[in-house]
Amino acid sequence: MGALRDLRQLLRIRDFRRLFTVRMVSQAGDGMFQIGLATLFFFSPESQGTAASIAVAFAILLAPFTLVGPWAGVLLDRWRRRQVLVVANATRVVITVVIAVVILVWGVVPVVYALALLNLSLNRFLLAALSASLPRVVDGPLLLTANALVPTLGAGAAGAGALVGLGIGLAVSDGTLHDALSLGTAAILFAAASALALVFSRDRLGPERLADAQQTRHELARLGNGLVEGARLLVARRTPAQALVMMATHRFLYGLAFVASILLSRNSLGGDDAASSGSGMGTFTLVLAATSVGFALAVVLTPTVARHTGPQVWIVVCLVLAAVSQAVLALDVTLTTLLVCAVPLGLAAQGAKIAVDTIVQRDTPDEYRGRAFALYDVLYNTGFIGASALAAVTLPDSGYSPGLFAGIAVAYAAAALVFGCWGARTPN
Repeated sequence: MGALRDLRQLLRIRDFRRLFTVRMVSQAGDGMFQIGLATLFFFSPESQGTAASIAVAFAILLAPFTLVGPWAGVLLDRWRRRQVLVVANATRVVITVVIAVVILVWGVVPVVYALALLNLSLNRFLLAALSASLPRVVDGPLLLTANALVPTLGAGAAGAGALVGLGIGLAVSDGTLHDALSLGTAAILFAAASALALVFSRDRLGPERLADAQQTRHELARLGNGLVEGARLLVARRTPAQALVMMATHRFLYGLAFVASILLSRNSLGGDDAASSGSGMGTFTLVLAATSVGFALAVVLTPTVARHTGPQVWIVVCLVLAAVSQAVLALDVTLTTLLVCAVPLGLAAQGAKIAVDTIVQRDTPDEYRGRAFALYDVLYNTGFIGASALAAVTLPDSGYSPGLFAGIAVAYAAAALVFGCWGARTPN
């Protein structure tokens, strides 16, 4: 209940409400956009539905976050953040509509992949702009609370958008129409987010001083060295680096389980005609819904439990929960067991992420915090891409490998043991 009380306190701040609304609408549209692509890549009759094809699709979906993320902060020191929110969302409207039209007329052709990469790259800048704008509308003790709550609620909005997109796909007959319809609905949300950002004056969200072109080029050139310097500082401080390693490990193992759930939904539990009838997508919708229950539980439980145990101990608890969920699936997989195990796995994934966010924010000096979260983005998404690549060569197309699920469970348990016994509790 503490999280709800803190959120009510934040919502009394007018400009926070405005920025929060822009984030929620924009991320809901992004969730709908990504699920439109995902159903096209994973569940349409034209998709191959193999582990390898899923690995390629995830590389396309996540590469912008890995490649663009570290550079976003430097560029946002040159551009007005309010303009980024307005123009980038408006540009995404155009790109999304073009993708929908191309799908309807020509199907999935190479230009769809190129436009999807561009759209998702713009989203990376939007998320960075939203985070960088937050201290301009919230200050004091509430800033840390906002940093903990807002990204989690934004992820929830993306999940809600994804579920609505899946619902649209289930309601419309098979074919490219339902993919184009999901994308069209996402475009409406992007347009709404762009319009909502117009309520801010041009300079309200910063930066205080715009960097000139020469300064920006200099900062971009120094970025690589800066990231290395930041990584050394995090290692010296111990707790932030260890938390990031645990997060990357968790994300990698979670990625393996997630790819397996897609294949299981499409090729095994969704029925023989899953790809054409939509039953595979319907099964995966249930998996996402169960995972979202876990995410919601994490939002409620983490602030309360971690306040008493400390974030490091809570991470260990989350790793143990994930290990148990995967050990159950190693014994047998049915739709019931997959859904039941998705809840604790979702709780573990989101709960550990919130705890890691807290450790990195708390134990990293302010002048290094931007670089810390740039490294965070790279590790977070690289872990999932790496998991997809490993799944491509280890998972059968049915999605079920008892040995792989057992291996995931053992790896989670080992990570919990190592972090629980040897992880630092206080920074140097």
